[in-house]
Amino acid sequence: MTLRFMIAFCLALLVLPAIPTLAADTDARVAVPSRDIARGEIIADSDLVYGTAQASQMRAGTITSVAELSGMQARRYLRAGELVMATDVRKPIVVTKGETVTMTFEAPGISLTATGRALSEGGIGETVTVINPVSFRQVMATVIGPATVRADAAVPLNAKSVRTAQMQN
Repeated sequence: MTLRFMIAFCLALLVLPAIPTLAADTDARVAVPSRDIARGEIIADSDLVYGTAQASQMRAGTITSVAELSGMQARRYLRAGELVMATDVRKPIVVTKGETVTMTFEAPGISLTATGRALSEGGIGETVTVINPVSFRQVMATVIGPATVRADAAVPLNAKSVRTAQMQN
């Protein structure tokens, strides 16, 4: 090592702590509850305000906008003024486990509907498992409304019918 390099290195070590770190000193604008919100409650725009949080306090998955929180359902008790994580909220449940649902299946030139029983719960856009009470076949379906699902595939989920289909091929 040369003497010049050692002097430059030592000066850099002396000056470096004096440079403020941007991440530690910046404040971020985040959406926080304006009141305590109970588990299962639907969050409205009036329940939210903007606050500031230090960037060092924010973790991955922190919700920052009112639009992301509005209309969501609280998975846990949310305290007023505290940061809300994406895992703390979910889309409101419109299909509950054990509920009778209307299944639809559409393909070019054909549209089928049948009733089924939901084996899991879900919100709009989420996937649930539905069983046909007549054939006892399980089908994956996407929730499209209250007590209404759209079958994603014509392939049933139960193992017996899958084995039969494999043996025929």
